[in-house]
Amino acid sequence: MTSGRLGSPMRRRVLGAVGALAAVAASTAAVSAPAMGQAQARMPVMAASGTPRRRLRQGITPHLFGATMDETCRMAAALGIEGLDFASDPADWPLIRQHGLMVSLLRVDYGGGISRPGRAPAGPTGWNAIGTPDRDGGFEAALRERIDAAAANGIPSIIVTCGERGAIGYDEGKRNAIGFLRRVAPHAEARKVLLVMENINTGHTGGPPAPPGSMFDHLPWGLDVVTQVGSPSVKLLVDLYHAQLMDGNLTNFLRQHMPLIGHFHTGGVPGRHEIDETQELNYRHLATTIADAGFTGFVSHEWTPSAGQDKVAMLRKCVDIIDV
Repeated sequence: MTSGRLGSPMRRRVLGAVGALAAVAASTAAVSAPAMGQAQARMPVMAASGTPRRRLRQGITPHLFGATMDETCRMAAALGIEGLDFASDPADWPLIRQHGLMVSLLRVDYGGGISRPGRAPAGPTGWNAIGTPDRDGGFEAALRERIDAAAANGIPSIIVTCGERGAIGYDEGKRNAIGFLRRVAPHAEARKVLLVMENINTGHTGGPPAPPGSMFDHLPWGLDVVTQVGSPSVKLLVDLYHAQLMDGNLTNFLRQHMPLIGHFHTGGVPGRHEIDETQELNYRHLATTIADAGFTGFVSHEWTPSAGQDKVAMLRKCVDIIDV
């Protein structure tokens, strides 16, 4: 991820696009700026015909625009986005609420909340890698604190990941992940916060580097973990980009297991860029499948725009693809 304020020419183009998008949004929907706790209860955005058209709530990761948090929030709101994934710094949360948005997915960053400029340091062994032993209990303690913070601020979900296999095989990693989640699930249940475990591909190129041996790289592995934990507060975060690289057959998986899925990430294959017709995944079909199954969580855009593209126009197109 990158950070920093936009240069003045780019900044003027971005702010001009924000104004244009805001005008479009104002003409198609009268959307107020509800508090974070009210954002989940929004009415669907209305199409020009006056009929509801939004069946899925969409989010973005702040790095997508490469802008300040205020500019990102303004652009997201104008596009009909409802949430920001990984806006993990509590200092940003009042601003996000002011724009009528919510933090859709929280990350337990090592060394403090990171919304920008990217990922926090990896932390000690076991930090946000629940398939490996949390040797000093630091991540578990931090996760419990984040569960409390999420509950207090209307944040629905927290991401957990499983780390790399290394010397630990799939079976031992599964036992570690199940044990960890069984310990923290009652706390999450009591606070009505959802823990979502993300799949990450093993070693594929054509996008951000992937670990050579991701522990949760195949969907059936994670499905077994979630099933054995057996908590309503523990579900899958299905990253459709990673899942296509490792497993495919996504439509059947989604139809069979939607009750155990709590969050989605999108990304084009190959390259993990925009999710348009240049990619092999038919995201319009996937979005219809997800909506038809009654999914009520977030489908969030976590990809990097192709070079030389108008980011705002590109994201509007991708939002429309998911906007079944």
